[in-house]
Amino acid sequence: MNNFNFYNPTRIAFGEGKIAELDKLVPKDAKVLVLFGGESARRTGTLDEVTKALGDRTVTEFGGIEPNPSFETLMNAVVQVREQNIDFLLAVGGGSVIDGTKFVAAAAVFEGDEWDILLKGGRNIKRALPFGSVLTLPATGSEMNKGGVVTRRSLKAKLPFQSDLVFPQFSILDPTKTYTLPLRQVGNGVVDAFVHVIEQYLTYPAQAPVQDRFAEGLLLTLTEIGAQALAEPDNYQVRASLMWTATLALNGLIGSGVPQDWATHMLGHELTALHNLDHAQTLAIVLPSMLRERKASKLDKLVQYGERVWGIREGSAEEKAEAAIAKTQDFFESLGVKTRLGDYDLGEEHIEPLIKSLESHGMTALGEHGDVTPDMCRRVLHASL
Repeated sequence: MNNFNFYNPTRIAFGEGKIAELDKLVPKDAKVLVLFGGESARRTGTLDEVTKALGDRTVTEFGGIEPNPSFETLMNAVVQVREQNIDFLLAVGGGSVIDGTKFVAAAAVFEGDEWDILLKGGRNIKRALPFGSVLTLPATGSEMNKGGVVTRRSLKAKLPFQSDLVFPQFSILDPTKTYTLPLRQVGNGVVDAFVHVIEQYLTYPAQAPVQDRFAEGLLLTLTEIGAQALAEPDNYQVRASLMWTATLALNGLIGSGVPQDWATHMLGHELTALHNLDHAQTLAIVLPSMLRERKASKLDKLVQYGERVWGIREGSAEEKAEAAIAKTQDFFESLGVKTRLGDYDLGEEHIEPLIKSLESHGMTALGEHGDVTPDMCRRVLHASL
């Protein structure tokens, strides 16, 4: 196991009716800006519930944050924060709204060009406004981590950032808020959480059995509840398990002390930036071919993954690894998340622009060994046609 520092200050309030605790979690004298995405938060009554819980505090709203939050939209929120002297932010939505709120929290008090926050991956964040979240879509784990991803539409660039200063102070997780989600978003959420675990687990043995078993438990849970989450939208226990699993998948715990990959995510970001695919869709496209391309370097963990998560006992190491990849791809398909570029009307002619974009963003030595080159990514995309 590698040396590590683990820090996570986010308070979790989990369960039905927990939105009422906003009155205790938000400072009494706060001037609050509630940030959200589309009108579903209002239509389902969640915004009204939030406003009621905030009581007599000064509360204003900012809506319209996209599924892949854009720099352009978020800068409008930054202007509102500055003009209204907002001192507390509250994200109501899924990972995109929370990611966007993290950026607004940092950008609103940033000295200089706010785009530099993303160009430097958040390393230049010196302070940020306090904020919390009310999660309505389990997927990204943004409700309990220090990272986010923002797209600048004008540049077709989707870039990640991290800082200890953008951990949410608290996150409220009420599984009943997921009941009305479209099935596409639920399937995406399962895939997103699954690949988050894979990126931290499926690398090479690091003598970290605790992290391995924790990761495998999360993966097994997702394979067991994935179909149920789609078929039984108002099953509280299933939606609770999905919500908590997605949070644990990326709150820093299972990635502590072990090598991490993230090549699939970086290549996936380019697909989203250039073609506006859902984040989980890009992961489902890239991961199977990425694993096949790198089977030799990941063989030991692929075999372990196949045996422990998918119960594959027969065959050689190579056969077990291939069977594990096939099971993964089939799982994504069973959730309604397609795994081929052609499923999204993308073909060979779209590959070179993706590679050029990857290179322009400096993503030329990815993966746990730093050996995922643009040429390798080109082969991965061709195999994903």
